[in-house]
Amino acid sequence: MTGFSKFTRLAAACLLLTGSSAVAQDMPLTQVLLPGEGWQLVGSGYKFTEGPAVDAKGNVFFTDIPNDRIHRVDATTGKVTVFAEKTARTNGLMFGRDGLLYGCRNGDKQVVAYAPDGSHTVIASDISCNDLVIGSDLRLFVTDPGGGKVWTIDQNRKKRVVAEGIGPNGVILWPGEGTLVVTERNDAHLWTYRVEPDGSLSHRERYYLPLRLLPGRDRPGSDGMTVDTNGRLYVTTSAGVQMFDPTGRMGGVIAKPHRGSLANVAFGGPKRNLMYVTAGDRVYRRKTRVQGAVHFLKPAVPRR
Repeated sequence: MTGFSKFTRLAAACLLLTGSSAVAQDMPLTQVLLPGEGWQLVGSGYKFTEGPAVDAKGNVFFTDIPNDRIHRVDATTGKVTVFAEKTARTNGLMFGRDGLLYGCRNGDKQVVAYAPDGSHTVIASDISCNDLVIGSDLRLFVTDPGGGKVWTIDQNRKKRVVAEGIGPNGVILWPGEGTLVVTERNDAHLWTYRVEPDGSLSHRERYYLPLRLLPGRDRPGSDGMTVDTNGRLYVTTSAGVQMFDPTGRMGGVIAKPHRGSLANVAFGGPKRNLMYVTAGDRVYRRKTRVQGAVHFLKPAVPRR
């Protein structure tokens, strides 16, 4: 099969996935950003922030890895409080439909589930975990950059390797949960995989156009990702938050709130229209026109 036919097959699937004729047209940043709305500082004074995750009420949780803490941003007031301490350098986070906060407790090489009181239960061990995503069926996909692997963990806590031979960093599912996207920090291309019913991954493709690089740089610094309900993909990079439409085309780059690096992105708030980014020792947010997809709810469209 030619590269073009592979591309068009997956593009057609993505158009069906979103269920909207609008995705066949260009989706520029003007459809995402609001005039006069810029970045607002949520919190500062941390060491290195990562892993923004959103619960059912729109509260945002993020990690401060070197300080071994998870913080909570109230969806209504914006107040930041400490949710958990001594978190063993927890990195990536995401909520499941069971209301638990799943995290990559990398200092212990464990994938865990945090309860509302901040206590945790071990889901899997012996994984040098970095980032994760969880579907509506509570199946986890976890990146292991050092091992060059992507793992899956099912509801019975059975783990297995489903992808190898890459340096995986960030990971996200499409809204319909039939496609998994993986970043490599030093590669301008993103990998997409078809998610099979048993959690296996197939049809690895470089579906998206390459990420944009800063002048004089040969590495994008690509890290965490999120998606909105229209199927747009947002990738944190050294250049900013890069947005792709569902057909894989670049829609534009959202400028960084400061000169430091960006590690991850998520949509939070009561309406899930506030874009949060973790940016070194700070966390920022901005109001947008779009709504973030929620992976802990059953997909509203068929699996493709």
